[in-house]
Amino acid sequence: MSAAVVATPAVPRAAGVAAPAEVRAGRRRRRRREATVTAGALALVVVGVVAGLSLGDYALAPGEAWAALTGAGDALDRTVLWELRLPRAALAVVVGAALALAGGVFQTVFANPLASPDLLGVSGGATVAAVWALLVAGATGAGVTLAAFAGAAVVAGGLLALTRGRDLSGHRFVLTGVAVAFMASGAVGYLLSRAQVRAAQSALVWTAGSLGAARWGEVALVAGALVLALPGLVAGGRVLRALQLGPLAATGLGVRVERARAAVLAVAVVLVAGATSVVGPVAFVALTAPPLARRTVGTGSPALPAVAAVGAVIVLAADLVAQHAVPGVAVPTGVVTGAVGAPYLLWLLARGARS
Repeated sequence: MSAAVVATPAVPRAAGVAAPAEVRAGRRRRRRREATVTAGALALVVVGVVAGLSLGDYALAPGEAWAALTGAGDALDRTVLWELRLPRAALAVVVGAALALAGGVFQTVFANPLASPDLLGVSGGATVAAVWALLVAGATGAGVTLAAFAGAAVVAGGLLALTRGRDLSGHRFVLTGVAVAFMASGAVGYLLSRAQVRAAQSALVWTAGSLGAARWGEVALVAGALVLALPGLVAGGRVLRALQLGPLAATGLGVRVERARAAVLAVAVVLVAGATSVVGPVAFVALTAPPLARRTVGTGSPALPAVAAVGAVIVLAADLVAQHAVPGVAVPTGVVTGAVGAPYLLWLLARGARS
């Protein structure tokens, strides 16, 4: 007697549930799109660096700049390139990447497009501490960086304490940060008013966000902050993706939300402090670069490599405009980024009010 063969009916997949193969294909598409956007932004970085090396009162053709870069040009070309223009271009790249990454972390952690270090007062805290270190303590170099880190950490820790267990997506949270930023601005004004005239003048240019005094030591300092933060950003990638889903979903995925927020914000504070201690507060880069990169990528992921590359493009372009838009007049780079970023902030606020 032969056993009856009973056919097992196929179980239909529930609507909206993707098969593992479809999920893997979607992830590959997302990675390809992020890689494409990042490569495009890096190509713009190269264009911006070439323009920065070539333009100026002492103009260099791209071929002459390349010859000076490789050591084949004359002595004056090499001096202009290696001592003045290349450090400034490199500083613009690392500062833009650092501020953009910090903004991307803040906006992801707080689930708020207005949550950037400058609007929340974190950059202001770093600025107050750095100005105090410069004008009162007479510190330079690493001392200013440590002071900036302490100021940024105090403000970030205060924000975490004030918002513990509360909704972070509303305008009330942002207004708390704006109040902190105004207090920081008042403190900087007081420190400048009590300083000697020459010291106050140099600090005042610095507080506007200037790359004019770029040297290789400053480039190394900001690059060091990036290198120091890189392992934390790589390790925190999963945490950031979980936090994008909201605190309840992140908790369900096994993430300790408060501890995770503090850890990734500490990484962002390192980036803010490193950049701010060297060039001052370059406004609105941390606010505009992350949403611009993520809208271009279009996958909904943190997209931190693309964010860093777009931030470098923004600061490079703003620095070129600051140097060459008006012949014979150079303005701080932060003035240009502020002029571009302020309308974007007004648009965000108007969109939030309508919704």
